[in-house]
Amino acid sequence: MTVHVAQISDTHLSEAKPFFNTNFARLGEALHEAAVDLVINSGDISLNGAELDADLRRAHGLHEALDLDWLAIPGNHDIGDSQGIGSSYAIDENRRARYRTIFGEDYWAHDVPGWRLIGVNAQLVGSDLSADADQSNFVRHATATANGRSIALFVHKPLYDASPAETDLGGRFLPPAARGGLLSAFTGAKLRLVACGHVHQFRQTNGGDWKNVWAPSTAFILPDFFQPAYGPKVVGYVGHAFHADGTVDSRLVQPPALTQYNLEAIPEAYGDLRAHKH
Repeated sequence: MTVHVAQISDTHLSEAKPFFNTNFARLGEALHEAAVDLVINSGDISLNGAELDADLRRAHGLHEALDLDWLAIPGNHDIGDSQGIGSSYAIDENRRARYRTIFGEDYWAHDVPGWRLIGVNAQLVGSDLSADADQSNFVRHATATANGRSIALFVHKPLYDASPAETDLGGRFLPPAARGGLLSAFTGAKLRLVACGHVHQFRQTNGGDWKNVWAPSTAFILPDFFQPAYGPKVVGYVGHAFHADGTVDSRLVQPPALTQYNLEAIPEAYGDLRAHKH
């Protein structure tokens, strides 16, 4: 048996600034045509849910309207960014509580034949919130009770660029200490896939025992002056075929109905990109 999961990411949905909501509606049509079994949003579900309840509520409503089974994990625009990297809107108790009121749990496990899918709140990892320890314990229990299943980790930010030994403290990858803490929870587990978003590019690399797959945004691409190219800068989603024998095939899917917006041309969304380059 094979379970087909559509990993969508960085949808950036909004009530007041619905620039990318039409793409999401078109995406929904494409997902129905593809007859996917499950949709997983790997974060930045909303445009500015870290500040606006209305954006979170609108994003949640649009996901419900898909009429498909779905799960989600929060991104920095939904719940605040990682602590300790100089962000002006870091995760805190209030932001996390608002997200959970609307979307439910921010970390979870979901089983399909041959696999355990684990979603984590990347911004919670390494924070001063007590829930960081709760999430870590949850992940350790989920891996310890996988009963031989392969494990797929869904996390908003990439763990690293080329090596787990990297020390970059920027906002593009999970901070080193957080990465180390998260990966330690998978020691001895059959981790076979790490699936993320955040970078608005598609990429697939070999991480040793697992493969790293980055999902593009369904909303927009980012110009090269703002962010280097790690892979194709396109809009679309990733189709994961999880096989009961514990293997997985992942591929980029580009629905032709999606408009490939460039964020530089829409300063109303997040301001002038040249004023705050990464």
